[in-house]
Amino acid sequence: MSQRGPLVSVIVAAYNQEKFIGRCLRSLLHQTIPHENYEIIVINDGSTDRTPYALELFHDAIHPITNETNIGLPASINRGIMAARSPYIVRVDSDDYVNQNFLNFLHFYLDQNQYADAVACDYLLVNDAEEVLERANCMDHPIACGIMFRRQHLIDIGMYDESFRCHEDQDLRIRFEKKYSISRLELPLYRYRRHENNITSDSAAMEHHRQNLIRKHGPDSGQ
Repeated sequence: MSQRGPLVSVIVAAYNQEKFIGRCLRSLLHQTIPHENYEIIVINDGSTDRTPYALELFHDAIHPITNETNIGLPASINRGIMAARSPYIVRVDSDDYVNQNFLNFLHFYLDQNQYADAVACDYLLVNDAEEVLERANCMDHPIACGIMFRRQHLIDIGMYDESFRCHEDQDLRIRFEKKYSISRLELPLYRYRRHENNITSDSAAMEHHRQNLIRKHGPDSGQ
């Protein structure tokens, strides 16, 4: 039976990630789900390094979107959501990578469980050498990525709040869970890279947006 379009849209926003974006995309291209069943949307958010050159190496395999200037992670992801052609959306950070069964297992879970609004997988915390530091429970220690959503649900809640330059995932999750739920797939399919350039290393910016989160959702949201 012919497929009208992809089943899953993977959204990768990249800003100055020349070092890691290739590893990320190679992991997404070597999935056990057939290539025609998913699309990889990569938003180059005004990178000033060699990220554009790195993306050019994958030009036949990805759907590129270029922001002429840096508009921030939430706005870039929203561009990807609106460009997506499939009913399922999953976000992967440009400095992370995934197991070969990542898309297959998350899609199968949502496809077979119509009651499920979204599903998150556990993850392995790795260093720059890709050595595993620990395994994390995605519910006890949630991260922004490795969660497959039904696209219409994300649109329904207004997608990402573009005023949040960090903590955008917490804001989205709070709003999402007011109406929908996120299930857990107890498999470590995502690889979350910890390194010195993580945006979460900028403590001043993190605190600024934590205060915004508290103002928007109340004191418990900033914990």
